[in-house]
Amino acid sequence: MSRLKGFISQLFASADSSTASSDESLLARYREGDGAAFEILYARHRQGLYRFLLGLSSKPELADEVFQETWLSLIRSNSQPQGRATFRTWLFQIARNRLIDHWRKHGARQPLHDSYDEQNHAVSDEANDPEQLFTLSRDSQRLDSALQTLPADQREVFLLRAHGDLDLAQIASLTEAPLETVKSRLRYAQQKLRRLLAEEVLT
Repeated sequence: MSRLKGFISQLFASADSSTASSDESLLARYREGDGAAFEILYARHRQGLYRFLLGLSSKPELADEVFQETWLSLIRSNSQPQGRATFRTWLFQIARNRLIDHWRKHGARQPLHDSYDEQNHAVSDEANDPEQLFTLSRDSQRLDSALQTLPADQREVFLLRAHGDLDLAQIASLTEAPLETVKSRLRYAQQKLRRLLAEEVLT
């Protein structure tokens, strides 16, 4: 990640950037040459974005590569969120596309394209919020292990909700899936994770 770190280390030119600014206004200021605006955007989203990529790919080296490519794409491009898309949704969309591109380039199986018959997986009660599952898990390694047992489409929705802080409508738009499908995937994911983590607590 040396290229990205080298670029970020040069972005301390403006000291009057407000951390209360919206992502969209910070992006606009960065496009106008305000390097400190990018610094704030990066600090706001780097952790959630990396955790999303790591959770979806399950490979630290791949997550690192796609993470770097995502930010470099933003740095080199003059594009911006379109329509009603927020900066966060747009950023995660770039990252998701880069990860899919990597799978295609290397002829890897694309787990997000695997089919999953959700109708055959009934859920009897309501799911918890993702943050409650993080609280239930005593350490991140246990949660990460449980996450890897999920079908990729469920894992993606959970990660976008938990680390991307996206609402269900935004996730539906990003993944190009019907809203009800997204709701079901999140519910199934949370059900299984809660069960797995509860079982570990009892063992």
